[in-house]
Amino acid sequence: MTEMIATSATRSSLRIHRLDNVRVALTDLTAGTRIDDETGSVTLVEPVRRKHKFTLTPLAEGDTVIMYGVTVGRAAHAIPAGAVITTENVAHATGSYIDQDVAPDDWHKPDVSAFKGRSFDGYHRGDGSVGTANYWLVVPLVFCENRNIEVLRECVSDALGDDPHRRYKQLARALLRGEKEGAQEEQAPAIERPFPNVDGVRFLTHAMGCGGTREDAQALCQLLAGYICHPNVAGATVLSLGCQNAQAKLLQDAIAARDPNGTRTVNYFEQQALGDEESLMREALTAIFDGLKAANQVSRQPAPLSKLVLGVECGGSDGFSGLSANPLVGAVMDRLVTLGGAGMLAEFPELCGVEHELKRRCTSREVAQRFQQLMDAYTQHAANVGASFAMNPSPGNIRDGLITDAMKSAGAAKKGGDSPVVDVLDYTEPLTKPGLSLLCTPGNDVESTTALAGSGANLIMFTTGLGTPTGNPVVPVLKIASNSELANRMFDVIDFDAGPIIEGTRTIDELADELLGLCIDAASGRYASCAMRLNQQDFIPWKRGVSL
Repeated sequence: MTEMIATSATRSSLRIHRLDNVRVALTDLTAGTRIDDETGSVTLVEPVRRKHKFTLTPLAEGDTVIMYGVTVGRAAHAIPAGAVITTENVAHATGSYIDQDVAPDDWHKPDVSAFKGRSFDGYHRGDGSVGTANYWLVVPLVFCENRNIEVLRECVSDALGDDPHRRYKQLARALLRGEKEGAQEEQAPAIERPFPNVDGVRFLTHAMGCGGTREDAQALCQLLAGYICHPNVAGATVLSLGCQNAQAKLLQDAIAARDPNGTRTVNYFEQQALGDEESLMREALTAIFDGLKAANQVSRQPAPLSKLVLGVECGGSDGFSGLSANPLVGAVMDRLVTLGGAGMLAEFPELCGVEHELKRRCTSREVAQRFQQLMDAYTQHAANVGASFAMNPSPGNIRDGLITDAMKSAGAAKKGGDSPVVDVLDYTEPLTKPGLSLLCTPGNDVESTTALAGSGANLIMFTTGLGTPTGNPVVPVLKIASNSELANRMFDVIDFDAGPIIEGTRTIDELADELLGLCIDAASGRYASCAMRLNQQDFIPWKRGVSL
């Protein structure tokens, strides 16, 4: 998408693209430091913190700020050469462009010879999909059932001897008694897994289903259908109150559209029809354990890498995300697409300013037009509630060098690599084509990750520069750090370190092969992601038009 200029171990700053008029500080720089650039030199007029950008030439009020070769802002007032780019002196702006013909054929496929013939061990489903995990799902149609879902979660976990918070409970008891940590730690009893081919039971809760619009209820049921029909899910138990907008019939119709041959077992229980709570719990628990017995009949078998569906996401991004972790993930995406697999690039607010590049990569004018239509509709939704894409960067993003949404977007879009865009999906639509698709979601980390899984991603790569524990109930989420300092400090949430790219000690191509290897291990159940080990199961449906 953009022309990256290579880093080196001795370089203290970086100009990403030959057209850029700013550089990125790779280390803290002091005022008076002379920076030699490819087009000359500049002396810093003030200190520049690591990850932040400084100007290479003087900018007059209204001049554009160029980074990654695209417009990422506009000078709010005159800025001297060697000055730091901040929210006070630069405003969000994107470049204008005219509609253009699509031109996806100029993509140079990466070398994937090292992965020819490779496979992963997955769960083969009756609809032809392959799961990277094997779960039984318990979901509510309305938030009124959340309490019953939590009771079922506690009862099933206790029955299976699966308490992910055992260590913290021991710690709490020790602290209450005034004991030192670990003084009398109980040894967890060895419990034989009754369903060795099942990765567990996953319980979803949410705040929707009753009030709101009929559109909200329809979207919720479409999302839940995506989870129930997911290749990582063997079947589901559904709780309904009975009177809510999100009726069981809506969910049943959505499931039938995705799974017309009925390959998933789904049991429905309506509390208002059953009457007393104990009857509801007895029926639901019976269905869950019967479902586990059936799910246990399926075991992992080899599958081609073309059966992987990779979702990509970023959260807690920093000024290095677009230089290391995001292009690294994009390189893995390109490798998987070359091998016949599929991927989804989401977060439409974080594609703002690079629409022209993505439209050029579309395989047809119809695909490009749908992308533009969904972007325009999202922009209008945001405007209707008094918001705009310019409000997307968080305080953490800004503190660590992402000053405008366009700057954040130009780096975030690199997660999609360089392959042609074969399809554009609206929220909750299932992925149907191999290759790279765009998925309309908000930039909100969990809402977007939730949507990626709902549209069929069976593995998610999540980049972060500040650190986030985000996971998903049914899909392995691999966390990739943009810098080594984060990878070392938050080691229990980071699965892969892209920091050596910033340091200049490793190349994107080298690390991309390693990261794809880790993806294969995670898809095969040989590697448990940090989010899985921490039992991080985040699920938030998108209330459309409200969230960026």
